[in-house]
Amino acid sequence: MEIDKPTTIICTVVAVDHANSIYYRVCSVCEKTLPENPTISCKYCNFNNRFNPSTSGSKRLFRVLISIATDTKVFVVIMFDRAAKVLFGCSADEFFDFAKTHPYAAMAAGRALEGEMLTVTLSKPKNGNAQHMRVVSVVPLRSGFQPAIDTLRELYRVRGPS
Repeated sequence: MEIDKPTTIICTVVAVDHANSIYYRVCSVCEKTLPENPTISCKYCNFNNRFNPSTSGSKRLFRVLISIATDTKVFVVIMFDRAAKVLFGCSADEFFDFAKTHPYAAMAAGRALEGEMLTVTLSKPKNGNAQHMRVVSVVPLRSGFQPAIDTLRELYRVRGPS
């Protein structure tokens, strides 16, 4: 699907790619991407803050590949943090912590989201080399929609954050 300006469509979630990581690490100060190795801190912030040598921490943000279907086509889109939080119902760090004690959480979240009808706004990727359209906003259409983390907490019988 090629678009020149942001386009809103109605679609259904066909699958969520849980085989690849659904999150990535960034500097908590400048949000530049960091390697998965937690011992490596942000070179940019540490360089610019050499007079204030406190190291910058990191956090995780969502980056989720989702197959969606419209009335005419099935295709893969990428959903970053702001849009993904709507479907997952938590931050990427919260989901990562949940997944540490529930190793199949990403797969179960994908299954929970399969079949959900959504209104999504798609835009061209910001990176010229990117392969997939980018989801910039998402609205679940089902009145009883429940974010994936709530479904998982019920499934694993875990209480939510207090």
